[in-house]
Amino acid sequence: MLNLHRLFLLHELHRLETMSAVAQTHSMSPSAVSQQLSHLERETKVTLFEQAGRRVVLTDAGARLARRAEEMLGLLESAEGELKDAQGDVGGVLRVASFQTPLIALAPAAISVLEQRHPQLRIELAQREVEGAYEGLLAHRFEVILGEDYPGGQRVVRRGTDREGLLRDPMLLVLPDHGPWSRARTIADLADAPWALDPEGARTGIWERTYLRTAGVEPWVRFDTPDPLLQVHLVRSGHAVAFVPGIIASEHLGGTRPVRLPGDPHRSLYTAARAGAASHPSLLAFRAALLEAGGMVTELQGLERLAA
Repeated sequence: MLNLHRLFLLHELHRLETMSAVAQTHSMSPSAVSQQLSHLERETKVTLFEQAGRRVVLTDAGARLARRAEEMLGLLESAEGELKDAQGDVGGVLRVASFQTPLIALAPAAISVLEQRHPQLRIELAQREVEGAYEGLLAHRFEVILGEDYPGGQRVVRRGTDREGLLRDPMLLVLPDHGPWSRARTIADLADAPWALDPEGARTGIWERTYLRTAGVEPWVRFDTPDPLLQVHLVRSGHAVAFVPGIIASEHLGGTRPVRLPGDPHRSLYTAARAGAASHPSLLAFRAALLEAGGMVTELQGLERLAA
């Protein structure tokens, strides 16, 4: 019988393309990965990979086996979920990766719900941006991740994953409650304002700059930071203006002037898991708790809207 761990490494070589990438992702040495895959080749008695210059590439037979390995790993996760469901038990460890704002606004409430309803389930959270979270999910370091899509951006859907919508989150403009920028009534009024924006290559940073440039504003980025709480602090102190997601508005925008944006742009939050684990009781419980936590987010009422 073929060794499942070696099949997993073959699948990872197919996904990541190089032995060194597999080794780095799974905290192994390249020689250890090579030894395991060579052992698998001897077990199958079929040539699975070959040298192409300084790289190793899969043969047609190797690529087919890698795809079968992905199917087997998914079936194994499905079987594990079915067994857990038959036991009527929601427990064990669920490893979650999320970017910052859901960790701030949703995770505490979701964990509180799970501690009451499923005390045997232990949630472990890691802060990761969406790209890194997806890599960890596909490498089996996480069972579920949280992601985001922005208006006009590419919808992120990875092969072999199950994606479920969580909530639509309005994007707000946050102004100081004193000083010259506090009186802005349009985006054009902020043409000379100092901005606190996410890094230029980040998903959020791309949306922010695109939105401003579409409105005819080339932003002066005084503060380049991915931390929304730092951005709000810089606004509160009168040194910048910034965009923030609505889910942190009720708790963290004191001392500022939050306003709705023309066009009412929203980002979409979602969870993603490996497709084979989509029916695992622990995952279902976590997703249900997150939806409940999302329903607890205070609706934004009475906010002024900037003129177009």
